[in-house]
Amino acid sequence: MKTTDKITVLLVDDHSLVRRGFRRMLEDEPDMTVVGEAGEGEEAVKLARELKPKVVVMDCALPRMNGLDATRQILEDRPETAILMLSMHSENTWVRQAIEAGAKGYILKNAMNLELGPAVRRVASGETVFDPQVEPASTLKGERNSGLTPRELEVLQMIVDGKSNKEIAADLELSANTVAVHRANIMNALGIHKTAELVVYAIRAGLVNVR
Repeated sequence: MKTTDKITVLLVDDHSLVRRGFRRMLEDEPDMTVVGEAGEGEEAVKLARELKPKVVVMDCALPRMNGLDATRQILEDRPETAILMLSMHSENTWVRQAIEAGAKGYILKNAMNLELGPAVRRVASGETVFDPQVEPASTLKGERNSGLTPRELEVLQMIVDGKSNKEIAADLELSANTVAVHRANIMNALGIHKTAELVVYAIRAGLVNVR
């Protein structure tokens, strides 16, 4: 496999020994290459900008800028980057914060059978990955979502499926204007104003089924 075809990975952890272990795990994978390492958040943001990795393996707890803030900054620059969060914490609040920051996956560093390679491969292909010991994304519906009616959730599913207002109106036997109102209400309820962001949020928060 040519180097250009490999999944490029940036490793971020403040312990060099941990990074060395992760590097060894990933370089054993024939389809991956580690393009850089960072020991803290600001350095991670800088390297992600320079190296443009496909996946960033990000430690949650970093000195100065933490992994959540670094994740937000990296995704502002390069929203196509897949971030796999590594953490010692299995509490839902941490998982929820990671999802809201934009992480595609959340796995526990202290898991005895840490399968880093397969997790990196899955987030690189667009999947979300959650450690079996943490609550999966589908149950992490934030309080912001509770305001959606069953009809709005139905419309949201169709938006995620890529249907236009006109197509949704035809499927649900509504007027296109009514669908537009539903779409506006959904966006207001979730505090999101772009369709692309709405789709990403709905999938990550488990509000819809990915078909």
